[in-house]
Amino acid sequence: MRAYLAIINPAAGGNRCGKQARQVLDHLRDQGLKIDAEETRSGGDAVRLAREAYAAGYRIFLAVGGDGTSYEIVNGLFPRDGNQERITLGFLPLGTGNSFLRDFSDRGLEHAVEAILAGRSRPCDVIRLSHRKGMLHYINLVSIGLTAEAGELTNRRFKRLGETGYLMAILICWLRLHFPVFPLRLDEAADLDRRPCTYLTFSNSRFTGGKLMIAPNANTADGLVEVTRVGTIGRWEFARTFPKIFTGAHVTHPLVSCAAARRIEFQLPEPIDVMVDGEVVRCHPELIEVLPSALDVMV
Repeated sequence: MRAYLAIINPAAGGNRCGKQARQVLDHLRDQGLKIDAEETRSGGDAVRLAREAYAAGYRIFLAVGGDGTSYEIVNGLFPRDGNQERITLGFLPLGTGNSFLRDFSDRGLEHAVEAILAGRSRPCDVIRLSHRKGMLHYINLVSIGLTAEAGELTNRRFKRLGETGYLMAILICWLRLHFPVFPLRLDEAADLDRRPCTYLTFSNSRFTGGKLMIAPNANTADGLVEVTRVGTIGRWEFARTFPKIFTGAHVTHPLVSCAAARRIEFQLPEPIDVMVDGEVVRCHPELIEVLPSALDVMV
C-alpha cells in the first residue's frame, strides 16, 4: 500500500486545524490507511514539503487546512513533466474557506473523509498563471480588481474572522469602488478587451470565499477557464446584486458577463494584486492557460 502524505497547516481555521487534524488522521489510520504527516510552520512550507515528498516517492497527498494549503501543495507539485506519474490530492477541510470542495458537496469534512476512505477520485484541470518573474498553478480561481483588493484586506486585517472577515473586506472595498482596466485577450480574439470593470475572475471551480458561488458555470474538468466580468456597476446596484452571489444568480445582471476560454493573454502596464486560491500575491500577469486533467482529486 502506498503511503499518503498529509501536509498540515496547524494555523488554519483560527489555529484549530492542528488539534483537529490529529483526530481525523488517527481515524483514517484506524481504517487501514498508511498516512505520514508533516506540519508547516510558515508560508511556503507546504510548497517545499510537497516538492521534497514527490522526489522521495509520494504520489498521494492530503491537504489538511484551507484553500491556501492545497494551493501551496499544488505549487509544490507543478510544473511537472507530462511523462511523470500522476498525482492524487485529497482534502481535509479544516481551514477558513475550503471553497474548492463545495463544487462537490456541502458536507465538508464528512464528505472528504468518505472520499478518502473509498479511494474515490476524478480528474481535475490545473490552471497555470505565468507572470514576469515565474508562474503559479491553481485549482480554484484567480481574481483581480475588487475581489483581490478584498482578499488582500482580509489577509491583512480580518483573516481570523473567516468568511465574515472576507464579507467585511468586500464592504470596505465597496466604499472605495473604482473601475480599473485590465487589457486582455481570450483565446484567438482579434482585439484586446480594454473595458473598465469592478472585478474579473478566472475560475476552475465555482466557489470562493467559502460560500460565494462566483462562477456558477465553471467545471473543474472541462479544459476551460470560466471568465466572469463585473462591469462598471454603481455602488447601490452592486449592493443590491452582491447577495445573489451566494446562489450564482448575480451572473444574470446585464453588467455581469461570463465566457469560457483555454487561454487568456494579458497586456498590463504594471504589477497588480492577484488573489489566487485565497492567497494574495503582487505580480505582473502575462498568460493564463489550462493543463487539462493534470491532477486527480479525491472528492
